[in-house]
Amino acid sequence: MPKAYLSYEQMPDFLTSMYFEVRSAGAATNVLPGVREVVRRTDSRLPLLNLRTQQGQTQAQFTQEQMFARLSSFFGLLALLLAMIGLYGTMAYAVTRKTREIGIRIALGARSADVLRMVLGQGIRLSVIGISIGFFVALGVTRLVRTLIFGVTATDPLTFVAVAVLLAVVALAACYIPARRAMRVDPMVALRYE
Repeated sequence: MPKAYLSYEQMPDFLTSMYFEVRSAGAATNVLPGVREVVRRTDSRLPLLNLRTQQGQTQAQFTQEQMFARLSSFFGLLALLLAMIGLYGTMAYAVTRKTREIGIRIALGARSADVLRMVLGQGIRLSVIGISIGFFVALGVTRLVRTLIFGVTATDPLTFVAVAVLLAVVALAACYIPARRAMRVDPMVALRYE
């Protein structure tokens, strides 16, 4: 906001308030009681309103931005959690549907390690495709949110890598756990599985 210096005696009648700053060598909160006392001694009729430190003033100006940042972080983490749950459920369901195929392969003599490698390979391939598409979509969306974030670049590589690795680990677990369970099933039971 524009500022101008006017002495108290020259202040026009339409201005109902004035602001002043006090610089101190010590902690600002220790100076506030002294400021109140000096103003009271100067003119006891002067109301002293909204007395705060420079740090408090700065924090008050950024309250809305901080709230937006916290809400964005919360909803971003919530979206990541939902993506992880959805990814795990989808991948686990896809592997569970292959229980019969796994049983047939084992009945025909396939080694467990080969079957596990096949299932994990299919799951990881799907995950890499999904993560790649998500990466490019996220890069495109960063142009929209570039002005809304503070302290982090819109294309923060650490964030992109961390999310990709986390989703890859979830996809790997979602394939591995049901595949191990399906390989322990007796091939005759797996063949009757529907």
